[in-house]
Amino acid sequence: MAMTADGKIATSTHSVHTFGSPADSAHFYRLRATADAILCGARTVEETGATLGNGGERFLRARRRRGLSDHPLRIVVSGAGTLASDAGLWRHRFSPIVVLTSRRAPAREIRRLEGLADTVWISPGRELDFPAALAWVRSQFGVTRLLCEGGAGVNDALFRARLVDELHVTLCPLIFGGRTAPGLSEGIGFARMDAAAGFRLRSVRRRGDEFFLVYQMAVIP
Repeated sequence: MAMTADGKIATSTHSVHTFGSPADSAHFYRLRATADAILCGARTVEETGATLGNGGERFLRARRRRGLSDHPLRIVVSGAGTLASDAGLWRHRFSPIVVLTSRRAPAREIRRLEGLADTVWISPGRELDFPAALAWVRSQFGVTRLLCEGGAGVNDALFRARLVDELHVTLCPLIFGGRTAPGLSEGIGFARMDAAAGFRLRSVRRRGDEFFLVYQMAVIP
């Protein structure tokens, strides 16, 4: 995730999501080139027009060197089944598109998504069961390395489920401010400090005015 100095990943109107430097963009695609699959929330897909591709020829070659498929599997989270039918990724069929949803989604929305996606997985409850969903993804598609690209609500759910092994943050020299500007992780969150997801700083790299931080999940004793 690229993040401003005040912890925001988008402006208060959600009109600006991409604000990192070219170095950050290259880092973003290098990470994609290591992953079997990309996971993204429906709102992020809609607002950014993301197609979740491989980033072009340079990164395609990197994927091939690692023995990966030319394009990552694309996984979109839409717990209420509202992922728009005109989202940009539907027009690009270079790799399978999987939608993760829940019983909260009306039957008509599930049918609509089944007509658009290659596969729709429905969580048994009203809230999406991420451990079960990712276990299914691994068993069905052989995914062993998955890259999550947000948004904040998806990040929150993965942190709470202790499913994040590694966190990459680009700290950018900007201040967005605004109560409604999303932070890196939003949603239910953690009520107590001792329950928070803990990480250890693994590396820091500076490029211009940006810092590239890599955190490893701390082992809970």
